[in-house]
Amino acid sequence: MHVYPDSALLEVDNLSVSFGTGEHFFKAVDNVSFRILPGETLGIVGESGSGKSVTSLSLMQLIAQPAGRIESGTARIQTKNHGTVDLLSLSQKEIRKFRGNDIAMIFQEPMTSLNPVFTCGHQVAEALKLHKNLSGRAAREETIHLFEKVKLPRPAEMFDAYPHQISGGQKQRVMIAMAISCQPRILIADEPTTALDVTVQATILDLLKELQEETGMGMIFITHDLGVISRIANEVVVMYKGKSVEKTDVKSIFHHPKHPYTKGLLACRPANNTGLKRLPVISDFMVADESGNYSETGRSIEEIIAQLKVNEASAPKKVQEQKSTTPLLSVQQLQTYFPLKKSFFGKTRGEVKAVDTVSFEVFPGETLGLVGESGCGKTTLGRSILRLIEPTGGSILYRGDDIRSFEKSKLRAFRKQMQLIFQDPYSSLNPRLTAGAAIREPMYVHGLYKDDKERKEMVMQLLKKVGLKEEHYFRYPHQFSGGQRQRICIARALSLNPEFVICDESVSALDVSVQAQVLNLLNELKEEQGLTYIFISHDLSVVRFMSDRIMVMNKGRIEELGDADEVYLHPKSDYTRKLIEAIPH
Repeated sequence: MHVYPDSALLEVDNLSVSFGTGEHFFKAVDNVSFRILPGETLGIVGESGSGKSVTSLSLMQLIAQPAGRIESGTARIQTKNHGTVDLLSLSQKEIRKFRGNDIAMIFQEPMTSLNPVFTCGHQVAEALKLHKNLSGRAAREETIHLFEKVKLPRPAEMFDAYPHQISGGQKQRVMIAMAISCQPRILIADEPTTALDVTVQATILDLLKELQEETGMGMIFITHDLGVISRIANEVVVMYKGKSVEKTDVKSIFHHPKHPYTKGLLACRPANNTGLKRLPVISDFMVADESGNYSETGRSIEEIIAQLKVNEASAPKKVQEQKSTTPLLSVQQLQTYFPLKKSFFGKTRGEVKAVDTVSFEVFPGETLGLVGESGCGKTTLGRSILRLIEPTGGSILYRGDDIRSFEKSKLRAFRKQMQLIFQDPYSSLNPRLTAGAAIREPMYVHGLYKDDKERKEMVMQLLKKVGLKEEHYFRYPHQFSGGQRQRICIARALSLNPEFVICDESVSALDVSVQAQVLNLLNELKEEQGLTYIFISHDLSVVRFMSDRIMVMNKGRIEELGDADEVYLHPKSDYTRKLIEAIPH
């Protein structure tokens, strides 16, 4: 039993949570203990499956039963009106008094945690009516005040907006407003900034710190990004396979990491690694088995980095060689406009210029990074090049042929040469098709190879190439992790032997350790198969690692275009400077 100071707002002791059916249970959280003092933030860090979210859901008693069960532990909280209460000993009826009022949670995915049938204001006002007994009018006024506090634009209009009518960053602010509406003693923030732009992420982190200073609440901040932890946390718990493998203050984690897993997480962030041909990964520091037992490789960060260094003198030379060749892709004056609204007679009254007169070239074997905030036109540009969205004007020349002039049959045949790796591996795979069938389907459609037996052999080879096993051929998408699903999407894109691939935010939602593996894989495949990439991301540190040149987009136009290191280290535009400054270091 751990002894904590009386001033702790929350004391969690020996929490263990299991999942399973019948006699087969596995421990998702294994004897985890921590405390939170007033005004302090505890960062819980680790990759998917480490037990971070299960820990927080257990405190709220939101574990799905009977599949999940809290096996042991206590979670004592200093409540506003009921003294010290053990959250884990309460019944479902009793804990409702404390959820939202004393302990609240910002969930990981604002898209799915807001109810699409109710307005944003209604969902926040509901909590105020329940816990503060406010009238409808008073709850509306308080909700608008909360929307102002979380810096939502046009708060009164936002009250009546539905979730689908606002951006991801705005949805996240609505979730924060809901969580802080009753001024809880403890706020749990579960990956609240994972899929957001670095600028929106920085704003939300500052906002949470401001709210904490105002109210003195304690916070549990869950993330897989140690850069974010460095900005917001006082203490850090590192979780691996359900266990707390390291627990210390934030400075010690960065300057004196003890556990090899922590060292691996720190080392594989692209922001730290300039001039590397491959990012370090967890397996460089430790080798683990299925049970979570591990053995250290005994290699230091410095040793590993030294082995991965690329000859920096050769990098500028490579860019010059590429520029001396004929461009593979030449985009001239490209425009993609969307009608804003139509009049009664069907005339367009206005338009959104998603891609506004953009021109650039991509050379064979090059990776051109495309970066910018959400809504700047990155994805629309990528899809316009492939004619998945029809451009409004301009030309797209591929090996001298204008893609915009292709008839349907010619365009279909041409798509073998250009492929797209989609942003979300969850929604871009058909849940009814096995991984093998999903990769084989494009081969079948384009008539590649003589029969299904030969196609299956090719799929098996592709699975191995992207770091998966042959038995994965027969598994369905829901049986894979996010990183594995992204590998299936990469294998599917490569199944037609393309020479040009557009990667649309293909690593933005992945853990930093899995992200490093996928980025390494993309670079290996580029070398092996002579691929050319357009790499789209809102994360400039990832784009810098991957790219030969970087193109920065803002409001549909090119803000800046130049060599990757030059743009990153000496940005010419204020907008690029703002993006770089927002990266958590």
